Amino acid sequence: MTTVDTPFALIDTDRLDRNASRLRDHLSELGAPLRLHVKTSKSVEVAQRVHADGPITVSTLAEAEHFADAGYRDVLYAVGLDPHKLPRVAALLRRGVTLTVLLDTVEQAEALIRFAAGENLRMPALVEIDCDGHRGGIAPADPALVHIGQSLGPHLAGVLTHAGESYFAYTPAVLHQAAQNERDVAVAAAEALRAAGLHCPIVSVGSTPTAHAATDLTGVTEVRAGNYVFFDLVMAGIGVCGLDDLALSVVVTVIGHRHDKNWVLTDGGWMATSRDRGTQAQAVDQGYGLVADEHGDLIPELLMTGASQEHGVLSTRDGKPVPDLPIGTRLRILPNHACATAAQHDRYHLVSGTTWSRLRGW
Repeated sequence: MTTVDTPFALIDTDRLDRNASRLRDHLSELGAPLRLHVKTSKSVEVAQRVHADGPITVSTLAEAEHFADAGYRDVLYAVGLDPHKLPRVAALLRRGVTLTVLLDTVEQAEALIRFAAGENLRMPALVEIDCDGHRGGIAPADPALVHIGQSLGPHLAGVLTHAGESYFAYTPAVLHQAAQNERDVAVAAAEALRAAGLHCPIVSVGSTPTAHAATDLTGVTEVRAGNYVFFDLVMAGIGVCGLDDLALSVVVTVIGHRHDKNWVLTDGGWMATSRDRGTQAQAVDQGYGLVADEHGDLIPELLMTGASQEHGVLSTRDGKPVPDLPIGTRLRILPNHACATAAQHDRYHLVSGTTWSRLRGW
């Protein structure tokens, strides 16, 4: 790897494989199939490694198109539907891709129905359910749920919820409660639709924290998760994984020192690691990321505390002198948020020297 210019994104495939096996085994015990969310890696090679040709979730239509090109045929587009994007949805359906969309308003449902009728297509749609006030969706008891379901008619495929507030759950008990609530709300929404005489075959739940904390997935037909393939410092901070589970890092090089400030400077700024400071709200603020040596062993108390566009600043948490890191030393930065850090790169490098592709754009 010394021939690759820094900064670059590095994947530890041993950790990747271990993370994938852990969740796969857990969900298998609960009898719930995984629908891999590819928004974290946006890489066909990663998806093939951890989930073969299984069903996937995407967050952009560019992802749906890219993975369709690679042969994936069961795709859930889990972002609220913009009716202007319906022609791209139709193009994928005509290619033989079962592309399911997401909505939570009558207006979106009516736009889908009009478009589908004009194109003579069935466009499967899930209704987004709000289980914790984190983002979009409607409450399972909201009369609009049945109204939307009735409006969709044969296009109704089921319900979906996402326990986004689980990213702020800091004890095993609270994580478990979030997972159980996510399941209960999704199942209640499905039952409300069925009680109104509507077909609701899909009950989709998921987030990386709740997927690992769940103990009862009765009534759930699939679990979505994506961050778990890499994990990150936010996930470690809420106890979902350990630091030795983090499979993604950014390799940087020492390019200078500011002894008067007790700084080490690197060539990896926020363009390489992102500006995500997701651990600020946690008990331990990890700055812009923890620092490991080129072999992946953490350097005690050293972290990335500052970032400009192409410069990273390393200093110690306790104010002790920074370690002696000569210019040219290669280091790894462990990210706060794997999704945001991965998004800064157009490919992944493996220790073996192999590179894996990564999609960018919308």
